[in-house]
Amino acid sequence: MAAFVRAVESGSLSAAARSLPSSLTSVSRQISALEEHFGTRLLLRTTRQLALTDDGRILYERAKSILGEVREIEAALARDPHQPSGRIRVSSPSLIGRLVIAPLLVEFLRRYPALSVDLLLVDRAVDMVEEDIHLAIRIGRLRDSQLIARKLTDLQMIVCASPDYLARRGAPRTPDDLAGHDCLVFSDSPGSAEWRFADDGSKTGRKIRISGRLWMNSLDALVSAAREGAGIVRVPSWQVQSELADGRLARLLIDHEPAPTPLHLMLQPSRPASPKIRAFVDYLVEQWGKIDALRSPFSGS
Repeated sequence: MAAFVRAVESGSLSAAARSLPSSLTSVSRQISALEEHFGTRLLLRTTRQLALTDDGRILYERAKSILGEVREIEAALARDPHQPSGRIRVSSPSLIGRLVIAPLLVEFLRRYPALSVDLLLVDRAVDMVEEDIHLAIRIGRLRDSQLIARKLTDLQMIVCASPDYLARRGAPRTPDDLAGHDCLVFSDSPGSAEWRFADDGSKTGRKIRISGRLWMNSLDALVSAAREGAGIVRVPSWQVQSELADGRLARLLIDHEPAPTPLHLMLQPSRPASPKIRAFVDYLVEQWGKIDALRSPFSGS
């Protein structure tokens, strides 16, 4: 499997042989043996490149995870179990990662000198297996998944706009009024053109189709646009607490706000027993209650 994964990532059998290091003949035989074992073609070989078959892609994704677990077992057996070692890949929404997670890493790395952290800041749901992510912080209710979830807190989603925009366009009195406003839409999320609001007759609330002229895949950029009067934005309350406090943004439709949105820490099912993963999870949970940014008077949590 190691030869197979290396061949896929390097793009050729010869490059895989050089990096292992091994002979081209040995690598070719190992991959052929793997195909014979599973009874299916894994790679399509041409003179210039390799291409994965559908079965090959399935094996590639799982093999990366399996090989990662093997390395973790080797590290755990070779070192002091009280001193976790290795590299941890963590994904987080960009703003939470930048303002909350990144500052916490300084003390974490000081506590565990044999560990390193690769923090990926993305405003989308990553494929943890495909992208080899050990831990992922996600906002929102979870879909059915084989991943393990640990709830960290609740976040209140709010709607707000600048005084300049409200002076020009007026303030919406009900969620239905948003149809006549310029809404700023976070494009990198399923169902982004529908905003959820409270509904007395439903636990899940009701969805309102909004009208958006400006779409962005960055919440930071959307907040900046809202401050400049471009329209109405929907974001977690803690993200705009300074703008609300100094009047650069005004909170709208307070009586219609939905129930708080959960914030989870996601793990692959095979990862929780890893010493380095346990160390990071325990540290993050320990520190979470001390994070002022998520405990503002606007948080709703």
